[in-house]
Amino acid sequence: MLKKLSIADIARELNISKTTISFIVNKRAEEKRISPGLVKRVEAYIKEVGYKPNPIAKSLRTGKTNIIGLMVENIADPFFSAVARHIENKAYQSGYKILYCSTDNNTDKTKELLEMFRERNVDGCIIAPPVGVEQEISSLLASGMPVVFFDRHLEGIQTDQVEVNNYESTFEATRLLIAEKYKNIGFITFASSQTQMQGRLEGYRAAVSEAGLKEFILEINFDPDERLIIDPIVDFIKKHPKMDAVLFSAIQAGTNGLKAFQKLGTRVPEDLAVIAFDDCDLFELYNPSITAIYQPIDKIAEATIDLLLKRLHKKAVAGDFKKVVIPTGFTLRHSSKPVAVRKKTVNKKG
Repeated sequence: MLKKLSIADIARELNISKTTISFIVNKRAEEKRISPGLVKRVEAYIKEVGYKPNPIAKSLRTGKTNIIGLMVENIADPFFSAVARHIENKAYQSGYKILYCSTDNNTDKTKELLEMFRERNVDGCIIAPPVGVEQEISSLLASGMPVVFFDRHLEGIQTDQVEVNNYESTFEATRLLIAEKYKNIGFITFASSQTQMQGRLEGYRAAVSEAGLKEFILEINFDPDERLIIDPIVDFIKKHPKMDAVLFSAIQAGTNGLKAFQKLGTRVPEDLAVIAFDDCDLFELYNPSITAIYQPIDKIAEATIDLLLKRLHKKAVAGDFKKVVIPTGFTLRHSSKPVAVRKKTVNKKG
């Protein structure tokens, strides 16, 4: 096995000091007023022999790895994967690489992943945190590692965070259905104490209460087995035959809800009007197309990575944490047609 070249080997071969070689390798030649001719000679030799700096040694010397830890609920989820891609692009342009992982909303797994981030000496973390890891996050922050929350936050933890206006989004979505004369509006969500899910639930409740209408709420335990999501939705719809509209709180609830409709033969919007939180290709392609609350992914990603980069570049005031709230929008499609239009459709079929 060939010995891996070191700066000392290069210095000995070229008869130049190790310090000079180090300055050239670390792009500090101009700062140290090293002649362009010498820089060219060293760089040509490095290219010839294929020398690569030891990243571990460099991180020990500089205190930086130029790696950012990105922890999401599920990297395969369309929302999280799109946000991650935008973050990766901006991070790379700023000289950082991304270390990805998924928490699956599992507290124990998240604790292990946070420890892995610490062991890898990442420069900072971007996290969509599950509940139960407050102590571990506090420890990272106390060690001086910048942490930015996105999509949701942990109560009692002071750090930078980026979220959408969850409460206002479902409040306005529910009011949109009320304005279209729907009277029995259901809300299908996942049982969760996470801040974003609680905000969406409270927005629905506030709008229904304001209109003097009755609540119809289904909270499902999330499970990778779709049947354990679809079956409770089927039962919920059967239990409430007077329900005329449904608001889904998350993309997984919405996509599995459509599968439940197919099992029941439920027509959209003739039997149930629908609005789903988070837009996706399926909602656009479904017949009829599904009205959705969309999250501006580019703005979310931009705000998140910008907050972390400011911390990493020492451009943010210590202890002065920012909370960025980004408005969502509506993509209006056929599934939320007004009642009058729905009745005309039914009459034509009859």
